Amino acid sequence: MITVKGLVLKERTVGENGKYIDILTENGVIELAVRGVKKINSKSGSSAQLFAYSQFCADLQKEQYHLNSAEPIRIFYGLRDSLSKISLACYFSELIRFCIQEKNDSRNILRLVLNTLHYLEKNLRNEELLKSIFEFRLMSEIGFMPDVVSCRSCGKFESDELFFNIMEGNFLCSQCFSGSDSFYMKIGQPVLSAVRHIVLTDFGMLYNFRISENSQKVLSALSESYVTAHLERRFKTLDFYKSLK
Repeated sequence: MITVKGLVLKERTVGENGKYIDILTENGVIELAVRGVKKINSKSGSSAQLFAYSQFCADLQKEQYHLNSAEPIRIFYGLRDSLSKISLACYFSELIRFCIQEKNDSRNILRLVLNTLHYLEKNLRNEELLKSIFEFRLMSEIGFMPDVVSCRSCGKFESDELFFNIMEGNFLCSQCFSGSDSFYMKIGQPVLSAVRHIVLTDFGMLYNFRISENSQKVLSALSESYVTAHLERRFKTLDFYKSLK
């Protein structure tokens, strides 16, 4: 038997009363088989629902974990207040399931998604800002941290105009940029400062910054492009979330 704390990222129905759930733990993503979860008297119903953070006890039977019992820690009911919130949360889930496998050290990623869902549920930050924070910080945690300290060519720290290389994850100042390239995106200093904050700051200060509406639009486009380029795929949940806007 194992006992783990985890966040339910996905659920798949099996038969009339069973389902499989994918949970993110500190050690990666684990699939659990849950029996009788749809019965009225089910003790694990709320603990095993989508975006529930719970403590799970499971037995290993023929290389498959089967849920024995579960106790809820945080359910995130408020995500269901709007289609926009739950859709964005589903995008976060799809990103994690694509990037994280079993037996990965996922402590920081679990902390990231729990904190982001808290801010999303409570309307403590703009949705687009939370999306950008999640995208850039997740990419940094899985080994794709951009080099945003200084201009790749001259070492300049600040510039009114900057050109971010999506594929290489670095930038050039306006003096060093010598032409057009589809891999470069023009950004301003406020956007670069936001990216620096997201990828370099401690978790305790991660959400403690503000950015203008115009800069946020650029930041959102930049973080989406960065994820798409380095993971080499599009995510249907993101497309649906954007269709709501």
